[in-house]
Amino acid sequence: MNHCSTIEQRVDIISQMLAQPSHGLVSQLSRTYQVSRQTLYRWAASGRKALHEAMGAPLVPLKQKTSLATLVLTLLIENHARYRGIQSTLKRLHGIRISIGSICTIIQDAGQRAQAWMNRQRAQAPRTLALDEQYSSQRGKAYLNVIDVHSGQVWASIPPVAVDGESWTLVLWSLSEQGIEPVHTVSDGGRAIADALSHLELDQTHQRDVWHLFHVAAQVQGRLERAVKAEQDRLPALQRQAERVAAGKHIQGRPSGRTLHQQHIVLAQMQSVADAVRYLCEQLHALLDVVVLHDGAIMSSSFREQELQTIVALLDEVAMLAQPGLQQHLAMLSKQLRLALPHALLFARLLDGSQEQALSRLGSQAVALLAWAWQRRSVLGPSSQDLLRDLPSLWQAQASLLFTAWDRAVRASSAVENWHSIVRPHLAVHRTLSAGMLALLAVWQNHRIAPRGLHEGLSPLQRTGSTEDQPDWLAALGYPVLVV
Repeated sequence: MNHCSTIEQRVDIISQMLAQPSHGLVSQLSRTYQVSRQTLYRWAASGRKALHEAMGAPLVPLKQKTSLATLVLTLLIENHARYRGIQSTLKRLHGIRISIGSICTIIQDAGQRAQAWMNRQRAQAPRTLALDEQYSSQRGKAYLNVIDVHSGQVWASIPPVAVDGESWTLVLWSLSEQGIEPVHTVSDGGRAIADALSHLELDQTHQRDVWHLFHVAAQVQGRLERAVKAEQDRLPALQRQAERVAAGKHIQGRPSGRTLHQQHIVLAQMQSVADAVRYLCEQLHALLDVVVLHDGAIMSSSFREQELQTIVALLDEVAMLAQPGLQQHLAMLSKQLRLALPHALLFARLLDGSQEQALSRLGSQAVALLAWAWQRRSVLGPSSQDLLRDLPSLWQAQASLLFTAWDRAVRASSAVENWHSIVRPHLAVHRTLSAGMLALLAVWQNHRIAPRGLHEGLSPLQRTGSTEDQPDWLAALGYPVLVV
């Protein structure tokens, strides 16, 4: 029924009933406004219904100020979203309804554009390339990746193919057709990469990744230390058995194969082997550093090679003293070092020329001082350019050449490992990546501006010296840029 109350009064009444439904409120409102309880309940129901209709209304699509393809690709690459995740996010945040088929079409078109962009890449000068495989869920197949060592630019990323020399040869031939010639290469020493480089006569300029050698050495050292710890844990039980025997009692439990005295002898020998291997591994780390000082002078590559050969020979001798179960691990480490030795010191041989030139112009003491300062540049610098400002003016020209050579020395394939860390989250989401998806990731990576660190404010393309005129990866593919 109609009631002679204003709209403001009814809104106030309904608000009180919905917000503060306390005992006695309806009776109080009925007396105050001279309205029956049934009418008040009817007003409250109408207000509640109106609120539900207002809040539950379907989303009205917003006027799109950004390309739909831009939104889809941004969610795909930068947010690691699944296709259905893209669909639900666009509906929830932008009021855009889009089918999975439309999303697939957008991504496939973008992938084709990205592949065309990757095929147009050119290098202004020969580059140092990091090569590596990233194994897929398909047995015997892997993603083949080629990354620029100094800039991090992705030159090639191939979907799963057989891991053999022929596959790598085709990849390197394809890059050669684009004008990308490797002045040096670096990898973890895989057989397939070695076969391809040998076939293309590039094996003499190949650097073996030293961090993989350090990793193998650390694994062997860890096994030795765990074996020593296991034998140490047996001492209390052997001590108790020896005490029972001395007291004329029977041994409880399973008898040990050694006496307490024999256990101490075995433990001392194992500890000696572990200590010897630890020392040799420390020397391995030192000899494979960029700059090595010995008796106040810089160690040449030939001297380093002799020292490394000595380490390998000593490992063979130490392996003969180890327990039978550990000898195979030491033999494996020795074999790895022996096989890697010809290529592990390529970076040192490349430094010999710069170091000899500096020695002839500045003298051994001055060069040793520069090497000492460069080794501590994180404290004294923190960069090589900061060190140069504190040097005598007569030294600066030669020191600049020497610092640049040391800074650009390549010992590891860290650049391609960084690319693996970018690809891995997308593999976790999509299980497998197509050539188009890999190309999209590569284009995004090549245009990505470093937010911090040594290359802050620069993208891989800028660090390579590319003439690319589009600073954004979406613009490079012909899509409108997402403006914040």
